[in-house]
Amino acid sequence: MNKTLSIILVICAVALIAYNVTLIDFENPFEGNSVVAIIGVMASLCAIVLILIFYTSKKIQKKLNED
Repeated sequence: MNKTLSIILVICAVALIAYNVTLIDFENPFEGNSVVAIIGVMASLCAIVLILIFYTSKKIQKKLNED
């Protein structure tokens, strides 16, 4: 996975976070569709963290192979 694909995936995850935040009812955040939106936000945040960990590990692997 190259850098461009990583950036595109992170941008998609941020867009999903923005969309799901609009669906949350902040008066009753744990009822109805708000729970689904909160799960969507958390899943997108997890996806961003996993992509960044993968990208960092590839950079470390590349530096180790250069030596």
